[in-house]
This record gives sequence, structure tokens and C-alpha cells, in this order.
Amino acid sequence: MGAWSLWPLGSRYEPTRPKFVEQRSSTWFILAVVSFATATDIFMYGLIVPVTPTALDRRVGLSADKALYSASLLAFSPIVGYIADRAESRRWPMIVGLVALAAATALLCVGTNIGLWIAGRLFQGAAAAVVWTVGLALMVDTVGKDGLGQAIGYVSMSLSLGTMAGPLLGGVLYQDGGYYSVFGLAFGLIAIDIVLRFALIEKRHALPWIKQEKTQGSMVVQQDDDTKVSSSESEPSDPPPAPASRTPESPTMTKGTPGPLRRVKILLKSYRLVVAVWGYFVMSLVMTSFDSVLPIFVEETFGWRQTAQGLIFLPFMIPHFLDPITGFIIDRFPKSPRYIVAGGFFASVPIAVLLRLITENTMHDKVILCVLLALLGLCLAVVMTPLVVEVTKAVEQIETKSPDIFGRGGAMALAFGLSNMGFALGSLIGPFFAGFIRQSSGWGTMGWAMGLITGVTAIPCLLFIGGWILNSPDRVSAEGVDQSHLE
Repeated sequence: MGAWSLWPLGSRYEPTRPKFVEQRSSTWFILAVVSFATATDIFMYGLIVPVTPTALDRRVGLSADKALYSASLLAFSPIVGYIADRAESRRWPMIVGLVALAAATALLCVGTNIGLWIAGRLFQGAAAAVVWTVGLALMVDTVGKDGLGQAIGYVSMSLSLGTMAGPLLGGVLYQDGGYYSVFGLAFGLIAIDIVLRFALIEKRHALPWIKQEKTQGSMVVQQDDDTKVSSSESEPSDPPPAPASRTPESPTMTKGTPGPLRRVKILLKSYRLVVAVWGYFVMSLVMTSFDSVLPIFVEETFGWRQTAQGLIFLPFMIPHFLDPITGFIIDRFPKSPRYIVAGGFFASVPIAVLLRLITENTMHDKVILCVLLALLGLCLAVVMTPLVVEVTKAVEQIETKSPDIFGRGGAMALAFGLSNMGFALGSLIGPFFAGFIRQSSGWGTMGWAMGLITGVTAIPCLLFIGGWILNSPDRVSAEGVDQSHLE
């Protein structure tokens, strides 16, 4: 931990005032950095897809790249979350994640054998674990309770932008400019990301400098307004202590601080967090199910080739641009996440079932498919932001009841690590799940299976998102967390 404490800008070991500290620590700038990092991460994955050999996709309906990426995300998310909570700065884990992304891109660029490609995709998964764990925890630290939903909505929207733009631009560049033109764009984005992440200053590290300037400014105003004391009699006031001399934060619970497994156990005793992680898993499972079956289905049914197979995902992803609106609703109406998540999952049931209507190569069926994909994408889009916010609320509820239960650093990033594990597990199982059912029982049965899973998931979301549905808000706020979940 000693090494971490030496690095972050604005820490007690840096006596000089950083330039543009107010702008670099502002909410809008931190939101822009996290959103750009999120978009870049998923963009880099999709950018390489057109370059990747597709033989395995065609034979088994599963992308080996996707499996490696998801497995790495699954493995690294809890580790990154624990380290980020123990570190004094969220900023430097973000930079380490960027190093992993740069290493992944370099390995894929020079890769001439399967070993380098595997290593590159594993590094990409590790980088994604950092962005989606540390980045979201940084947003919680920066925004706080007010406006968190809308901020998460912008991050989710950037994810959709990167998902759509990556494969499209990668295909165009690969076709027109060749193999290395794809990686030229990749390294250019990494360079921009480097500048942004190094420029970022966390609010808690910038606060001493901002407070110092405000204190000095108020002293000057007071001296100008004080006409009763002459300049010869006035004595210079002692300046406020510099950030280098400020008292370090005293760690809480230096004895008996729970280890990583104990922290995970405490978190998983929260039914709110468990339901949020399950919702994340189901959302990911449904989204990634289409990755394996949709391109093959439209080729067999409509005769569409590679370009059209990629464009069919646009109706599915475009609704995610409404995520900031969902976040605004959550911030404006705190009780709404329960009904938004449950409603999104319930509404997806008939939509998934109606996929069985697409059977012929007609314009009518093509239009219906696009409409159904857009509606299903909307259902998944509206549940994503409330589930992320629910993770933060679950951790806050635990800490409200027992403020020192996690010790120094809390467990917010670890909680996001667990939710990312749910997402990664869903992305691993989804292609197998949909591919197996479609191959054995058909496209229509696959839709029924998706509808069944989302319908069942809506029930615990309705009952437990925001706390047990039969508990009054007053009782929840007074009692915090049921003690049985913390013992």
C-alpha cells in the first residue's frame, strides 16, 4: 500500500499545485474519461473482430475470442475490485488497466500464432475488468447519490457506441487499408486514452487545493473589508497548511479488517446485491445469445452476407442511447428502479416469444425482425442502468448498518467486480445456450427459452430491487440492513 500512496496527484506527497486542478477533477471531466475508457475498451474488442479468423464461428456458432475475453473478465473482476478498494487512488488502477489494453493490442498486432492471440484477448479481458470495476467505483466516488443514475447512463451509452462502431470501422479499415491500418486506429485511441487518464485527478485528492484557494480568497476579502485595522498594525496571517502537510486519513478497523473472501461473503449475504448480480447475468446471457445465432439465422433465412449480418445488430444496440434518460428517471424518482427493471424483464417475454414469427424471406419478416430486436434491445437497455445503481445502493445499505464492516476502503469496487462476474458468466453461457437450443429445437424454441428466463428473473427483481417490497421506506432507512444478512 505504501507504493500506491506515493503516486496519486494531489496526495500528501505532492507539494506543488497541479495545473487546471478544478477542471481535471470536475464531475464532467471524470465522467468523460470513464465514458471514453469504456467506449475504447469495447471498441478495441470489436475493432479486431473482422480481422479474426471466422472458421470456428461458422462451425460451432461460438467465437473463441469472445470466450477468452469473457473468461478473463470473469477471473480478473473480483481481484481488480479488491485491489481498487484497498488502494488510495482509483486513478492508478485505471492506468494499469490501460497498460493491459495497450499490451493486448500490441500482442494482437504482432501475433503470428495462436498463443499470442490468446494472450492478447486475455489482456483485453483484464483491461475490461479494470474499466467496468474501477471506472464505475470512481463514478460513485465522484457523483455521489445525486445524479448517479444519469452518469451511469452516459457510461452505458458509451458502451453501446463502442460496440456498434468497433466492428463496422474495423471491417472498413481492414478491407480498404489492410491489416495494420486497423491497429493504427487502435493505437491512436490508446494514445488519447493515455492523455485523459493521466490528466484525471480524483475529487478527494483535489479537494485540499480547492479548499486552500477558497480559504486564501476569503482571507483577502476579509482584509479588504476591514477598514478599522491599519496596514501597519495588521499582521500577516499564517497560510493554510499545504496539501503536503495535511494529516493523512486514519485507517479504520486496522485490526480485524476482513480479507477478500470475508468481504465477498458479506456482500453476497445482501439479497439486493445477489438479485442485481443475477439480473446482470440474465441481461448478458440474452444479449450475447444473439451473437452466435443471429448472423447464422439471417444468412439461412434471408441469404444475408457478412455486412448485413453485422448491420442487423444495430436495432438491438441503438436503444442503449436512451440510457441517460433512464438514469434521469432513476435520480428523479428513487423508487422507480424496482418497476423499471421488473417491467423491462416482463416486457421482454412476449417479444422474445414473437421471434418465432420470422420464418420466410419476405420484406414483412425482415421488418418484423428489426422491430422485435429494437424492442428487445430497449427492454435490456432500460434494466442495465438501474441494476448498476442497485449495486451501489446495496453496498451503501450494508455500510449504513455497520459503517466499519468492510474496513478501510469499503467494498464498492469489489461489489462491481462481482456484478462484472455475473455479466462475464452470462456472456460465456449465452452463445452455448442459444446455439444449442436453436440447433436442437429451432429458432422459435430459443425465443421461448429466452422469454422464460427473463420472465422468471422479473419476479425477484420486483420483490427485492430497492429492498423487500413489503418493507416501508421508513422502516428500511431506520433499520438499514437486516442483521441476519451481516452475521
